[in-house]
Amino acid sequence: KMTQQMRDLQLAQARKPPGPSSPNAAKRLYRNLSGKFRVNYTSFDEGSLVGRGEKEKLRKSYLFQSNAALFEAVELQDLDRVQEMLKHYSPEELDLNTPNSEGLLPLDIAIMTNNAPIARALLQAGAKESPHFVSLESRSLHLSTLVREAEQRVNELMAQVVNEAPNADCSEKEKQLKAWEWRFRLYKRMKAGFEHARVPDAPSSVHLSVASSTSLQVTFWEPLSVNSAVVTKYKVEWSCSPTFSPLLGEAVIDKLKDLHFTIQGLVSGTAYHVRVSAYNMKGWGPPQASTPPFAIPSNWREYDGRAPRRRGQAEALDHLLGQVKTVHQHCICHEPCKNQPQSRKHSVSKSLKHLFHPGSKFLKTLKRGLYLTAIFYKDDNILVTHEDQIPVVEIDDTYSCLLMQDFLWLTKVSCMWDEILWLRQCVTVSQSSCSCILQTRFKMLLAISQMQGLLGIQDLGQVFFEPIKDKQGNILIVTLKEVKTNQTFESVRWVPICKLQSGRKSVSSPEEPTALDTLLISLQDKLAYHQRSSHALSPGLYLGYLKLCSAVDQIRVLVPEQLPNILCHVKIRSNPNISREEWEWLQKMASVEEPVPTEPETDRSQNPLFQELQVAIKELMTLVNIPLQEAKDFRLYSQEVLDFGDQVSFLLLLPPSDDVCTAPGQNNPYTPRSGFLTLPLQIFELGEER
Repeated sequence: KMTQQMRDLQLAQARKPPGPSSPNAAKRLYRNLSGKFRVNYTSFDEGSLVGRGEKEKLRKSYLFQSNAALFEAVELQDLDRVQEMLKHYSPEELDLNTPNSEGLLPLDIAIMTNNAPIARALLQAGAKESPHFVSLESRSLHLSTLVREAEQRVNELMAQVVNEAPNADCSEKEKQLKAWEWRFRLYKRMKAGFEHARVPDAPSSVHLSVASSTSLQVTFWEPLSVNSAVVTKYKVEWSCSPTFSPLLGEAVIDKLKDLHFTIQGLVSGTAYHVRVSAYNMKGWGPPQASTPPFAIPSNWREYDGRAPRRRGQAEALDHLLGQVKTVHQHCICHEPCKNQPQSRKHSVSKSLKHLFHPGSKFLKTLKRGLYLTAIFYKDDNILVTHEDQIPVVEIDDTYSCLLMQDFLWLTKVSCMWDEILWLRQCVTVSQSSCSCILQTRFKMLLAISQMQGLLGIQDLGQVFFEPIKDKQGNILIVTLKEVKTNQTFESVRWVPICKLQSGRKSVSSPEEPTALDTLLISLQDKLAYHQRSSHALSPGLYLGYLKLCSAVDQIRVLVPEQLPNILCHVKIRSNPNISREEWEWLQKMASVEEPVPTEPETDRSQNPLFQELQVAIKELMTLVNIPLQEAKDFRLYSQEVLDFGDQVSFLLLLPPSDDVCTAPGQNNPYTPRSGFLTLPLQIFELGEER
């Protein structure tokens, strides 16, 4: 009966003939395919194909060979070949979950031969068990049928080989006999693997944590036992009762790349019990209760009902900008009737010269003044002018000392490149006051407009955190932008960065390089900084270290070079949420002015956050080169958890009050190891917002 069912299944699915059945045939197929795994179909000579139909036919034939090779690799327990095919083909291309002519899937063969490495590789690629095995009895009957039919076929071929005289047909029959003998042994091994298997043990560990005010996160690990069959799925169950009666919900996890699950839609403030059980071909094993035994969905903000700090901030800023624009509606777009007088005689002649050379506004050299340069890069290429120069425009040729406040103002302007015309209008009207600051900032806006017009693009990117200065009195403000599309620009072209650096002839001495030479020398470092500034942290809860140092005109903050838009930090855990219970514990610790936890205490060993903080603080102190005993004087910032979106949150570790900010001339006794830099606080705030 089972055999007839499988034949009906074969006819219904119009299954293709099976691939080679013997080890030798499989090896020949591997050799034939070994050079083809990396072949792109478009590499074939399309002129030799009659039409699209033949191309598709060739592709299907190629994929069928790969599908047959996958079955053979699993049967021969060739882990390397299985991993290679899973790497180069998608599950759809391999027909990973389509049964072969025996009604088996690759995963069925792997788990019934108890080949755990291959089974895990297939499971991570999305492999499933055959849906035809609806019960233990059906699987056992099917395996018995395969063994019986293979044995019958072996006996038939053996009788033919014995009775027939040696000839070509006899030689072919001997090959078939060897193939069926090998398959007979395979089926017997699969049948024995199934019969000796037992249900899996419980997961070795189940960890329960609070993910939000309406969700819990469950993380679990495989059973420790290696004697049972491979686990192919898990079941998560939850209930308000420790007896799990009634059961509130369950979820089956068959994608085993990451063994965790988030239970959504729970009621805040309600205790939930969770357990997890494992499944293999023999059925479900016993459940494992979670640690802790229950959890209550909550969030630290419920402690005092505090709203998120950033809620409505973007809308409020947009509204404020709209109000400012409304006030300045009387502004008329015009250039000042009379430019400010220039102190150097050559400025007039230079302006007249530009009238006769309207096609080139970029500068080739710097002659003592304030300048703006825009770095656009894509992969290993950079935008340059037709003279192979980095685009540079002049801001002010009488300005030899850039005030930090003017520079920081420009960095804020970089957040609204599209509003430069409007800003120029407003500053123009206000220029009647003859303020030196307004004059400088108006010239900055003019230079930005000139750069935007020459390049044909509004967004000039991010301002580098410090200008480049040289001993000739030049100051160069640098903007950086990565171009990820095939974008065209005016008056410029792409060249390799290495070609630009090697081809430029320096006009300065190595002891006193010009600002442009310094820019070219340090170009790779600046591009690396820009790329790292856009990196995001993986989801989780982090411990950050706040350390400031002050100067006459600015405050700077210590950051890691690898992530300059984030404070020095270490990861505490993958779950970013701080529950109400955890926040209450932090508040209690802060209220009694206890030192930060650096040594284990037996009475707190059951508090997971306490243990996680111990590990994180030790790691962070080592990172910033501070002796661990000094951490006893440090404290955790207990006013709030810093949330950066929904997936990243920070707890802050603060030095003693007198050491949070190092004053000018004050020595820092603990110098961080290499890999750190200090950014102006305003630059850091803008980078964090980006």
